[in-house]
Amino acid sequence: PAALCALGALFGVVCGCFGYRCFRAVMFLSGLLLGSAVIFLLCHGQRVLEAPLGTELSAGIALGIGLLCGLLTLLLRSLGLFSTGLLLGLLLGTLALGTATPQPPPSPWVPAGTVLGLALLCALLALRWPKALTVLATAALGAAAAVTGADFFVEGLALPRYVWARARLEPVAPLCWHGWAMLAAWALLGGIGGIIQWKVTGTGVRHGE
Repeated sequence: PAALCALGALFGVVCGCFGYRCFRAVMFLSGLLLGSAVIFLLCHGQRVLEAPLGTELSAGIALGIGLLCGLLTLLLRSLGLFSTGLLLGLLLGTLALGTATPQPPPSPWVPAGTVLGLALLCALLALRWPKALTVLATAALGAAAAVTGADFFVEGLALPRYVWARARLEPVAPLCWHGWAMLAAWALLGGIGGIIQWKVTGTGVRHGE
């Protein structure tokens, strides 16, 4: 796990600084991540031949279908932009739910609708302004990967568990100052990555616009 988290943090830094320049790779990864996550959530715990699917088998199925989704988003630029915007919206919506007021909403459909609405909005904006939203998405997602990898060594992934529990409306202890520092680091790294891409690595680069 430590090696994977370190590799994920390194990948996050590279993605945050060079995301738009590696446009095709980002399109592939967006489809891979989105497809794998959706299929894993659908398959995990399902029963096949009277036996529940294990985590390893569910992950294998999700990875296979995720690769197909990645190829589709790689070949179809609009689909890739849409999935990249979806990932950005899902990230922002989940973080917003995780750091919002702890008062429970009147219905679980309220946070679900908020996250899905924000995801669709970002996806449509990515189709309208491809470069700006791709830079923003890669900077935010790269910073999230880097902070998650760093959080593994600091608090053992306490921040992702806290955000996930809050997003699922589960009772959790308040976030400590380490968690708020990690959130601030995510915002700072995301801003720095976006500026680097817009002013340096993405200058003069246009991908089909």
